[in-house]
Amino acid sequence: MMARKILVSALLLALFGLTGATLVAFTHGLTAERIATNQREALLKRLNVLIPPSRYDNDMVSDTIQVTDPELASPRFPATIYRARLNGRPEAAVFLVVAPDGYNGAIHLLVAVNMDGTLAGVRVVSHRETPGLGDAIDGQHSDWIYRFTGRSLKDPDEKGWAVKRDGGVFDQFTGATITPRAVVKRIYTTLKYFAGHRDEIFAAEEASGESGR
Repeated sequence: MMARKILVSALLLALFGLTGATLVAFTHGLTAERIATNQREALLKRLNVLIPPSRYDNDMVSDTIQVTDPELASPRFPATIYRARLNGRPEAAVFLVVAPDGYNGAIHLLVAVNMDGTLAGVRVVSHRETPGLGDAIDGQHSDWIYRFTGRSLKDPDEKGWAVKRDGGVFDQFTGATITPRAVVKRIYTTLKYFAGHRDEIFAAEEASGESGR
């Protein structure tokens, strides 16, 4: 009789355990899907600030390639390129790139480039720069990042693509030169990469094919 009670208790315990595991797995599945959807929507919102929906009709979030070309990125910090097309024609490319040499570490940027090589806009995605100093790169703290819109490799010229302390045209911040220097450098290298690889960028296969050109 005692052995039977032990067996029943063990079976009930196993059943409760299985039910609990099933519920956890089911909840995780629902949560993971919701998180993925929210992340996609947040990314699309960021992209649409730079490239309005009226300028493209493809799924820009999915129409991507990755590159690790040392001109632009590295295996540690690969660059993702989101491609905007309208009626099948290339309209713009938005680069998710990293400036690895910020004062407090990597600065993640979205750099949008029109087909004519002009900047559609730049935004800081994430950073760890010093509050009140380096964080002025963030559009929530100053308008510095907005001043790149419309710029190109010709405006300014190569020498001008630097902060003023280095002989360029872009402002640095009081007490913080390293941060804006890193951002200006990465925007410039992104423009150069686009100019040299424009056709390849839009001819390359979508997301699944990582390019290490």
